[in-house]
Amino acid sequence: MKVTDTNLTSMPEFVLLGFSDVPNFQWFLFGIFLVIYMIILLGNGVIILITRVDSTLHTPMYFFISNFSFLEICYVSVTLPRMLMDLWTQKGTISFFACATQMCFFLILGATECFLLAVMAYDRYVAICNPLHYPIVMNQKVCIQLVAGSWISGTPVQIGQTVQIFSLPFCKSKEINHFFCDIPPMLKLACGDILVNEMVVYIFAVLFVTVPFMLILGSYSRIISTILKLPSNTGRTKAFSTCSSHLIVVVLFYGSATITYLNTKSNQYEGTDKLLSLFYTILTPMFNPVIYSLRNKDVTDALRKFLPKLLSL
Repeated sequence: MKVTDTNLTSMPEFVLLGFSDVPNFQWFLFGIFLVIYMIILLGNGVIILITRVDSTLHTPMYFFISNFSFLEICYVSVTLPRMLMDLWTQKGTISFFACATQMCFFLILGATECFLLAVMAYDRYVAICNPLHYPIVMNQKVCIQLVAGSWISGTPVQIGQTVQIFSLPFCKSKEINHFFCDIPPMLKLACGDILVNEMVVYIFAVLFVTVPFMLILGSYSRIISTILKLPSNTGRTKAFSTCSSHLIVVVLFYGSATITYLNTKSNQYEGTDKLLSLFYTILTPMFNPVIYSLRNKDVTDALRKFLPKLLSL
């Protein structure tokens, strides 16, 4: 009876190992990641602000971009502040509930990012391949529905997946060899037969990562085909520049996420998994403001008009 009470009342506490394998670089990493976090907040925050205050940016494309920037702030805030705290205190202890909450929000926001990237690719496809129908197809109601669908679609599924993962018995080590609570390192701590859980992870990885990625590639293949038919060399160069920039972000995000989530069993490349995770959790949110907006002439013009007003306040 005593053992039963203990098992029922005690919840496992985990330890995020993070970058403890390089103890001499803890403060250096703290400084680097703090600067990155500030860049992400500032870059995406500026994009949200100028797309709201500048009337010339009140178009479907910038509506999606501003939503994407807000998503990036939320997405990176699920993992980075916790990682900064662990680097500062050099303690990675995290409670069962906090770990489950972090994973749940991370999965929900990750699924939203996959869908929203696909929506943004579809928006560019309609704008370039069907420009005459663009105002009708991408009207305000459709844009709001697409964004709302991106935010809502994955939520119940990812909540269910989190519950499934944290219903497993964790009878192995409580040390998570990662800098946040993610599915692959959590499955490595579980004991017993987890074949069903791994199959569920594979299925959701295909649904939420691979399928949107293929839709994006399909959209851009049609876009590139249309661009090649443009008579102006300048127009082709500008369009190719925009498409290549977007595709770099897409490949970094989807490529690293796919490798990580389709390779849940491997224990040999845990360091590589952490490195890949940095791409889709931190680096792509940092580069997105530059690639999606700050290289755009409309955005730079809006910044030139907005910054003097802001500094004069």
